[in-house]
Amino acid sequence: MDRTADLKQRILALTREYAREVHGTKPEFVAGKSFVKYGGRYFDEEEVANLVDASLDFWLTAGPWAHRFERRFAEWLGVEHCSLVNSGSSANLLAFMALTAPELANRRIRKGDEVITVACGFPTTVTPIIQYGAIPVFVDVTIPQYNIDVAQLEAARSSRTKAVMIAHTLGNPFDLKAVKAFCDRYGLWLVEDNCDALGSLYRIGGQWRKTGTVGHIGTSSFYPPHHMTMGEGGAVYTDDALLHRLVNSFRDWGRDCWCAGGVDNTCGHRFSKQYGELPLGYDHKYVYSHFGYNLKATEMQAAIGCAQLDKLDAIVEARRANFRTLSEMLAGTPGLILPEAAPDSKPSWFGFPVTVKEDAGYTRNELAQHLERCRIQTRNLFAGNLVKHPAFDEMRAEGAGYRIVGELRQTDYIMNNTLWIGVYPGMQSAMLRYMADTIRAFAAERAK
Repeated sequence: MDRTADLKQRILALTREYAREVHGTKPEFVAGKSFVKYGGRYFDEEEVANLVDASLDFWLTAGPWAHRFERRFAEWLGVEHCSLVNSGSSANLLAFMALTAPELANRRIRKGDEVITVACGFPTTVTPIIQYGAIPVFVDVTIPQYNIDVAQLEAARSSRTKAVMIAHTLGNPFDLKAVKAFCDRYGLWLVEDNCDALGSLYRIGGQWRKTGTVGHIGTSSFYPPHHMTMGEGGAVYTDDALLHRLVNSFRDWGRDCWCAGGVDNTCGHRFSKQYGELPLGYDHKYVYSHFGYNLKATEMQAAIGCAQLDKLDAIVEARRANFRTLSEMLAGTPGLILPEAAPDSKPSWFGFPVTVKEDAGYTRNELAQHLERCRIQTRNLFAGNLVKHPAFDEMRAEGAGYRIVGELRQTDYIMNNTLWIGVYPGMQSAMLRYMADTIRAFAAERAK
């Protein structure tokens, strides 16, 4: 072993020792004093060692670690192609923008075309649609699954409908059989926002499939509270080679060239073709076929992700186990509607949603404030009803830019009456018990 390799191994050994010393010991949980977070980083010495390993190489942008992650993550999902990006929101943006490309001919989404989605979710599932100039068509959701009401799909469709783009809410798969059949029937694109559902399974066509792999494109987020993390980061994945190339083009400045960073002339025709009105032989590495972005992740992020992949199966099982524990402990709690998994699914839960009944004797806000006073972190179900947020004020005033099917009654009910608590792997059994006991005691007192 040469001197630099030996030095690197010594640095990484010390890094692991440091990580065990600083990050390896969990403080004892004290009910009512310790803070119970809804989510957080779940890691050990290997993530820290990989981060330092990548930083020592000082390949700052996407490189060997990124390519390794893309290959391994695609294998774990069971898909052909994966593109690493800098966030889950960017993943949604790229998934949508790929569908606007001229290469898709009559199937491309154009300005003014419609995309079916839901208002009860996270805004960046919908933002790319609006920013491009397409029309989101909002349909209602169901309780206690918190996913799209598939009975409204036919009413939502018009002659301009081109796609369905929706998320699996808090890890609970939406009705993929019904949605996919609808998309297949009318030749629509299906984009699965899988950012909160990594590892969720759904049985379709007699086979168990990971969510995010049934539609044409799936997306993931690697923000710290999610199933796995890179700090920031995300991914877009597909079995379609053309869609993969389009995603990479929009991610990498809109360029036509598909060479990896630092690699030249993969096609062998770098200086021999003519593009658009450019001169013959113009360098293919500087030909732009789309109006793109720079949404790549870094080597350091990818190195963390590679260590996280080794834990991902265990992370998924821990989330399921924590969800089961809360389900059992909270069963029969007065005034609460507990979540239910979609039929033919095995969710990899992101959180545990509860909805307060109209006659509960208390409100969602009262429950949330009580839990927060007891140092239990809560979250609303993201936007609740997205179209009631200030971002929509101008669109609403102009009376254009989106369409609503029906009255979104369940969406509004969730906006007013639903919250969720965490099930992430860092939860200790005492934390789960404390959360459940606190909720049950509050509900019982108010129900008197």
